Amino acid sequence: MKNRQKLHERFMRDPIPQRLGGLSATLGRIASSARESSDPAQVASLLDEAKHLIEWTAADTDPEIAAELVAMQRLIVLWQKAWVKIEASREQRILLAAQAKYWSDQTLGFSGLI
Repeated sequence: MKNRQKLHERFMRDPIPQRLGGLSATLGRIASSARESSDPAQVASLLDEAKHLIEWTAADTDPEIAAELVAMQRLIVLWQKAWVKIEASREQRILLAAQAKYWSDQTLGFSGLI
């Protein structure tokens, strides 16, 4: 993730629904990149971005949503740590894509933007 401080400043200006929508979009990009990208570094970067977006948002949400986001973040960290070893596995990429799509839909629901 390039220039994390700049992203943080811009991201934190948005209200919670837009932040959750932005997180949902990042998770959606993880899903499509894990499934189709030939650049594993792109997926790793998006996982890192999602991890930080959750960190910056969870504390400002309702406790139930915060708990879901923290659980999601823990799994994202596990994917991030394993990514170097599993990036070449088509099955693992598809599994990550499915999980990230589920998280994206769930987060979009939390946002109330739909």
